[in-house]
Amino acid sequence: MRFEFATAMRIIFGPGTVGEVPSLAAGFGQRAFVVTGQNQARAIPLLEQLNGQGIEFTTYPVTGEPTTTVALEGAWQARKVGAQMVIGLGGGSVLDAGKAIAALLTNSGDLFDYLEVIGRGQPLKEPSAPYIAIPTTAGTGAEVTRNAVLASPEHKVKVSLRSPTMLPRLAVVDPELTYSMPPAVTASTGLDALTQVMEPYVSHLANPLTDAVCRKGIQRAGRSLRRAFDNGQDTEARKDMALASLFGGLALANAKLGAVHGFAGPIGGMFPAPHGAICARLLPFVMETNVNALASREPDSSALARYDDVARLLTGDDTARSADGVAWVQELSQALAVPPLSDFGMTQEDIPAVVAKAKNASSMKGNPIVLSEEELSAILAEAL
Repeated sequence: MRFEFATAMRIIFGPGTVGEVPSLAAGFGQRAFVVTGQNQARAIPLLEQLNGQGIEFTTYPVTGEPTTTVALEGAWQARKVGAQMVIGLGGGSVLDAGKAIAALLTNSGDLFDYLEVIGRGQPLKEPSAPYIAIPTTAGTGAEVTRNAVLASPEHKVKVSLRSPTMLPRLAVVDPELTYSMPPAVTASTGLDALTQVMEPYVSHLANPLTDAVCRKGIQRAGRSLRRAFDNGQDTEARKDMALASLFGGLALANAKLGAVHGFAGPIGGMFPAPHGAICARLLPFVMETNVNALASREPDSSALARYDDVARLLTGDDTARSADGVAWVQELSQALAVPPLSDFGMTQEDIPAVVAKAKNASSMKGNPIVLSEEELSAILAEAL
C-alpha cells in the first residue's frame, strides 16, 4: 500500500479562533490583500485587528462565484499594492478566489497556461504567496484544498487551477462565523459538505487517512445538518458541520470525488446556480444510481460495501444497508427544501450537453463505477 496526504501547513479549529489571525499574519509580512464576500461589513472586525497589528491591507470583494477575470483582476491589484500575503474570509467562492490570486501573485504568464480542461494544464512554476483561508460557511472545505475552481464564461464551464503549492499556509476554522448562515445556505453548503465526505469514501483512491476523516465527517453531518438547518444558533450542530466541511476538504484533496462533482462543474458554468445548490440536488440521485449500478454490474465491489458503511453512519443503525442510506439522503434533501435544477434555468434540452461535458470532468473519474450516458442523463432528468 502506498498513499500520500497533504494539507494546509497549519490548521486551527475552534470558536473565537479568528481573533488569532492578525498576530499570525504578521509572520508573513506587513501588507495583506484581503478577499471578502459581497458583504464586506463581516470583515470589519478582522480588518480592525489587522490595523491594530500594524498590517496594511487592501480589500477585494468577490460578489459571486469566481471567474477567470476575477482571479486575474485580483492578482493584478494585489501585485499593484505590493501584497506580501493574501487572506480570504468568506464562503467557498471567496476562498477559491483568494487561493487563485495567491497563486497568480507569484506566477507570471497566461492563466490559461495553468488551467485544466480549457487550458494547457502546465504546473505552476513558483509556490503561491502565503495564503490564510478563513471559511464563513460549512460546505466546500476549500480552506484545505490544493485547487481553486474558476468559471470561464466564454467556455461555459468551471475548471480548476491546481497545484500542491496552492495549499494555504494557514486555515482558521471558526464555527462562530457560520452562525449567521440562513437556512437555505445551511442546507446547500451542508449537503455539499456531506457529499465531500461521501464521494472520497467510495472513491477508488480512498486511503486509510481519508477513510478516517470521511467516516467522522459522515457521522457528524448525519447527526447535525438538520439541526443546524432548523436552528442556526445550535452551537454543537454548527461545530459538527464546520468539522464535516473541514474533513471533506481534507479528503477530496487526497482522494477523488465522483459524479456529483463531475456534473457540478459543467452545470455551474452553464447556469447561474451556486455550487452547493447543485451538489445538494444531485446527491440523492447520484447515490441511488451508483448503488443500483454497482449492485447489478459489480456486486462484489468494495464500493458497494462502503455504501453500506455510509448508511450505518448516517442512520446510526448497525443493520442498515446501502438502500437505507439512499432513502435517508432522499428524505433529508426533501426536508431541507433543496430546489430543483430547473429553478436555475436548466431544461431537458440541456441534458445532452451537460452529460458530454461531465464525462470529461476530472471528478467523474473518481466515481466508483463508470456510469453510462443513459444513467447520467437519467440522474439529470430526476434532478430537474
